Amino acid sequence: MENVIQVENFYFAYKKSDLVLQDINFSVKKGSFTVLTGPSGAGKTTLCKAMTGIVPYYMGGRYSGDVKVHGETTKGRRVSDIAMKVGFIMEDYESQLVSLTAGEEIAFALLNHGFNPSEVEERTRKALEDVGLPGRESYQLDELSGGQRQRLLLASTLAVRPDVIVLDEPVSAMDPDGAISLYKLVYDIHKRYGTTIVAVEHRIDYLLPYITDMIVLKEGQQIAADTLENAAPAMFADPELRPLLPALWQIKLGIEAKLGITLDNWRSEEDALADLKRHGIEGRAD
Repeated sequence: MENVIQVENFYFAYKKSDLVLQDINFSVKKGSFTVLTGPSGAGKTTLCKAMTGIVPYYMGGRYSGDVKVHGETTKGRRVSDIAMKVGFIMEDYESQLVSLTAGEEIAFALLNHGFNPSEVEERTRKALEDVGLPGRESYQLDELSGGQRQRLLLASTLAVRPDVIVLDEPVSAMDPDGAISLYKLVYDIHKRYGTTIVAVEHRIDYLLPYITDMIVLKEGQQIAADTLENAAPAMFADPELRPLLPALWQIKLGIEAKLGITLDNWRSEEDALADLKRHGIEGRAD
């Protein structure tokens, strides 16, 4: 399968700091829904910024190794050029909003990338429709709820039609219903356009139905970079990483270890209950 991002022997330290990332090696497969996880301070946000060229070329610091997008190094390239292929939504998404109205917000990004006015208008309309905000071009940003502003930023990123969208803990300030709704929207975009998704997240339960691959960091080092079913056992074996696993998978791996059996790759409680029943195990998955 084609890789859209490759990180090779990557080390990085901010100015006057110890290493934040060390010996990072992984590929993000085209069309994947990849989750980047790890404890606080593991280097997840820094790695996101490395995938988008912000680190080290905008923020500075000491580094070695390489990051490639579609086989081309990010070294010496402008962040704005990389953004045409790799969109980035930061945890502090409000800081990325720069305009007065929803339409102007999307147009700002497109005009900066050199799109002509007629295409800007059409892409703005379509992007707002795609995120469930049709006809909101003239809305002031302060007329939109926090969740709607986040959807607007997703629309602004989507309008450029990047191959990859990187989201840094986008639901950290949301309640469970809001988190589920946003990730369903992201997954719909992923399926509709084939957009590769890289999501940084602590609360992986929201993402369990969608995950194809995982990258796991701890103290700046890579613990795993593989499919969910192959990465999960390494997390389960580490007491600090185990709580980051979806609750269903903590149960699943615990049962496998206790009974010496192999269960299916659960994606929902319904999957778990049906699988337990097939194995003659009574009771609920929780």
